[in-house]
Amino acid sequence: MRRYGPAVLLLLLGGAVLRISLFGELYLRYVQPGLRPYLVVSGVVLVVLGVVAGRAVYGDDGDDGGHGPGVAWLLALPALALLLFPPPALGSYSAEREAAERAAQGVGTFPALPSGDPVPLTLGEFTSRAIYDSERSLKGRTVRLTGFVTHDADGSWYVTRLLVSCCAADATTAKVEIRDADAAAPDDTWITVTGTWHPEGELGSDAAWPPVLDAESVERVEQPVNPYEKR
Repeated sequence: MRRYGPAVLLLLLGGAVLRISLFGELYLRYVQPGLRPYLVVSGVVLVVLGVVAGRAVYGDDGDDGGHGPGVAWLLALPALALLLFPPPALGSYSAEREAAERAAQGVGTFPALPSGDPVPLTLGEFTSRAIYDSERSLKGRTVRLTGFVTHDADGSWYVTRLLVSCCAADATTAKVEIRDADAAAPDDTWITVTGTWHPEGELGSDAAWPPVLDAESVERVEQPVNPYEKR
């Protein structure tokens, strides 16, 4: 049985990758949607290699000489975990660990917002406009933001979203402080909040971070299929 170890490991890894990418949307917890085809191809290749390796061992009448896979079997544990118990998307813990890392852009102008209120915006777009928009296009507009709840030790709370370029490993944080509404929901609860921008601090300065929203309504919602925003 030990001789089949590498083949079994390849099949487990391939099955885990296919499970999250081909047979569901779990892959969105880890990578951007555009990477799905590459995950599917990788999973198929791993499965095929596992089958080929298994057939090669089966057809080999020689003795394995006691050289089993040894430590290689330990690599099966992450594959089994991903196959049976895929971890959740990053949430408040990841957001709190990261310092406020903001885009290295100067103050400037932004495209006009669409007409009609409330305007649905991503957290990334709202924070960029609030901190860097010299024309203050958010002023007087009602906006709608969706993200998960995070809290500070001083009682402040935020609607938060993680922004990714490629995958969860490069995630950065966008968050907006919510005022005029009680934070009855615990961390990692997904909400949609509607309200108006509350200007604070000089544009482009640390005092403008995080931006503030005066809430008119807060509604609990389900976590979106893709919990991340494109950075």
